[in-house]
Amino acid sequence: MRMAKTVQRSLEQARCEFDIVTHPHSSSSLETARLAGIPAERMAKSVVLDDQHGHYLMAVLPASQHLDLSKVRGASTWQISRESTLAYLFQDCERGAVPALGESYGLKMVVDPMLTRQQDIYLEAGNHNNLVHMQMDQFLKLVPHAEVCELSQ
Repeated sequence: MRMAKTVQRSLEQARCEFDIVTHPHSSSSLETARLAGIPAERMAKSVVLDDQHGHYLMAVLPASQHLDLSKVRGASTWQISRESTLAYLFQDCERGAVPALGESYGLKMVVDPMLTRQQDIYLEAGNHNNLVHMQMDQFLKLVPHAEVCELSQ
């Protein structure tokens, strides 16, 4: 699998220009950046949050940063979603390889400005061996409703 079907469909519908970067199997976004030889500031890390009432939010920040839950609006209600929830939400993805395209999966998104200031971005393709690489304007075309706000510590 080069990329998840939902990712492929979203890229095609938005007519985005991108390329695929293959890397050795990895288990975290920071490790992925290292193995792929790309700057961690340009590797999008997805953190899926829920409020225990069926609402989900995807926080996207550079792999080099840690999410500060207190900076997420309504932080008192958000918690990091369980692995079993991620498997349900991202059924066409390998476990733990969540693409930073929450809108494509029906989730609201917030994106850290440290990421949006980059010229280009790398994000999981839905598996542990491939990344989607694109210019920032192409990424923003894919997630037009994403809110940009400070998320990292």
